[in-house]
Amino acid sequence: MAQDRMAFPGSASPIEALYNNHHSWLLSWLRRRLGDAGDAADLAHDTFLKLLASSRGAALGDEPRAFLTHVAKGLVIDLWRRRELERAYLEAIAHLPQAHAPSPETQMLVVEALLQIDRLLAGLAPRTREIFLLAQLDGLTLQQIAGQMAMPVITVRRHIHKALVTCMSAL
Repeated sequence: MAQDRMAFPGSASPIEALYNNHHSWLLSWLRRRLGDAGDAADLAHDTFLKLLASSRGAALGDEPRAFLTHVAKGLVIDLWRRRELERAYLEAIAHLPQAHAPSPETQMLVVEALLQIDRLLAGLAPRTREIFLLAQLDGLTLQQIAGQMAMPVITVRRHIHKALVTCMSAL
């Protein structure tokens, strides 16, 4: 049946036509950008899956390649961010004795959790993120943060509250 639709160009769905007309171009673009055919194939596939899942897929306008490139660039950035986070995590646990090293399954779960935290933090306003990290990672008190940021303690408290609410809503 798919062959029948290919024989009649006007009968393909917009996504199917987009895939047929631009998949090989996108795959080549990703291959040049990433230098890896497997990653390129995965991200090309994910790009079209995103389009299928979105309401924008049917209305791409006159520049479908620009839209495909936009979606694919976001996926490339996500891939690079994931690899960097995974590399940093593996470096952090590399010194552990074999008996204490997490299993590959646990490592994958931790990396996924770290990616969720990274996305959550990226969604915070820059000042809120900075204040939250000063409190959570550096262990600074509200007064210390207020002094460092040159703002009232109540403002610091509001930023931390906003970040905590965001974190809790992600659960």
